[in-house]
Amino acid sequence: MIKSANQQRIAILGGGPSGLFMYKRLVESKLKNLMIDIFERKNSLGSGMPYSEEGANKEHITNVSDNEIPVIFNSIEDWVKIAPKSILTKFEIDANNFNEYKVLPRLFFGEYLSAQFNLLKKAADDKGIITNIHLDTQVTDIIDDAANNEVKVTVNGGEVIPFDRVIVCVGHNWPKKYEGKIKNYFDSPYPPQKLAKKFNHPIALMGSSLTAIDAIRTLARNNGVFKVEDDGKYKFIPDAESDKFKIIMHSRNGLLPAIRFHLEDSHLGKDETLSKAQIQKYIEDNDGFISLDYVFEKNFKDQFKKKDPAFYKKIKDMELETFVDAMMSYRENVPAFDLFKKEYEEAEKSIDREESIYWKEALAILSFAMNYPAKYLCAEDMQRLQKVLMPLISIVIAFVPQSSCRDLMALHDAGVLEIVSVGEDSSVDPEEKGGVTYTYTGADGKEISVRYKTFVNCIGQPHLSYEDFPFKGLVEGGTISPATLKFKSEAAGKKEADKENKLVEKNKLGEYLLRVPGIKINDSFQVVDDSGNANDRILMMAVPYIGGYNPDYSGIDFSEMASLEILKRI
Repeated sequence: MIKSANQQRIAILGGGPSGLFMYKRLVESKLKNLMIDIFERKNSLGSGMPYSEEGANKEHITNVSDNEIPVIFNSIEDWVKIAPKSILTKFEIDANNFNEYKVLPRLFFGEYLSAQFNLLKKAADDKGIITNIHLDTQVTDIIDDAANNEVKVTVNGGEVIPFDRVIVCVGHNWPKKYEGKIKNYFDSPYPPQKLAKKFNHPIALMGSSLTAIDAIRTLARNNGVFKVEDDGKYKFIPDAESDKFKIIMHSRNGLLPAIRFHLEDSHLGKDETLSKAQIQKYIEDNDGFISLDYVFEKNFKDQFKKKDPAFYKKIKDMELETFVDAMMSYRENVPAFDLFKKEYEEAEKSIDREESIYWKEALAILSFAMNYPAKYLCAEDMQRLQKVLMPLISIVIAFVPQSSCRDLMALHDAGVLEIVSVGEDSSVDPEEKGGVTYTYTGADGKEISVRYKTFVNCIGQPHLSYEDFPFKGLVEGGTISPATLKFKSEAAGKKEADKENKLVEKNKLGEYLLRVPGIKINDSFQVVDDSGNANDRILMMAVPYIGGYNPDYSGIDFSEMASLEILKRI
């Protein structure tokens, strides 16, 4: 469609949850003469990868409930009253008895997100906003045409369409390395249909996160049944032809993720953390950096002064490392499944009593609140964030739903699920005949090497690098640049360089920089070139490519926040 004079034509690349929130912002804005084009690789909008058949089967569930999800057009509780009966019947949802505090089937949540797109499209039509939807359409390149103040989007390798602004919202991306070349080697558990078959042998999973739990839910249901015995015990019974079926999770620290509990604030206290004004003032007063210790103090420890004074007394003098050591050593000193059962009982009490486990909730708040200041950390602090704090955060804020917990405990009780700690120096070597050899150092210091016929990489969405960025027109045109952070201490930077740390480089001024995942963006999510110039035409919400500056980039909450910042810029 040709744009008319004075019309602002905006492209949203990707029609998943991020694209949905961006569309909501534009439809609800006061912007005039809008034409919005939405490009989606699949044949439907809204669900993205996690909530479509690309990322879920009927056995997969969300780890959030309706009360924790920001309203898009209407809440799930309101939508089920007008949802097609066929959808409600398919997922056994009762509109008259809907519980906003319960997790949902992921494919059902995908139906809700798709419906939200349709409702927003109707609202856009009513406001006179033109929406062009391009389904089954692959965006193959983007070129910034600064001379004409426009951005050219190439679709399906041929047609080129010009826009005033482009907002990149493409989502999950698991590059295939060995899958398809090595038999029974899977670079991710998605789409899950590929794991929905009999495996009458031990299976190695790399990782013990929610991604691993997705794989476990599918593998278990295709190799046995879960049932409630007469005594009320939930059990797993392997199929006769899967008597050798077993799953071994390989985790760096040998820990299982923490369990969903009652949140005092279902939207995680976003108003209780440091404001942008406070952060900017601190940065101005401290040579352009914000201290990780300052963020930890203000966004985490200070919250306990009122909420949990006894806990505050315990941790008030702890530095970041001391606190993480205390929390991790407690977890590491208890066998993983014993701790898991104990935390399950603790979480059940939290839900029954509607009382938060506040230190875990505060850690989730801290994690989300790291997104804004992360790009202002010095390289030394980013290394501490990555190596010290994020491993604890990734375990504690997983919020594993109760039904997944029951599955894992039943599988472990049946002797078909175990977890092993493989440390930092483990290796996975693909075998020509199929599967892998997993090598790691055991607790006794001896090397252990195990051959597995089937391997599934379950480490979750990888933070992708600048080199992985798919739209080469922006790379070759110098429009984007790798995300980096400056070392505060030249000596620290030199020390890392001398150790031949491949992520450390020197800039034109001779300063040491640390490469972090993805590309450089500013606070408004504009892409930034090598000279530090922000681009007003291209905005980046594509989560796999901005992980360096946004450590906690997953989830609906992030889409809500990022889309608002982008709208302010537009």
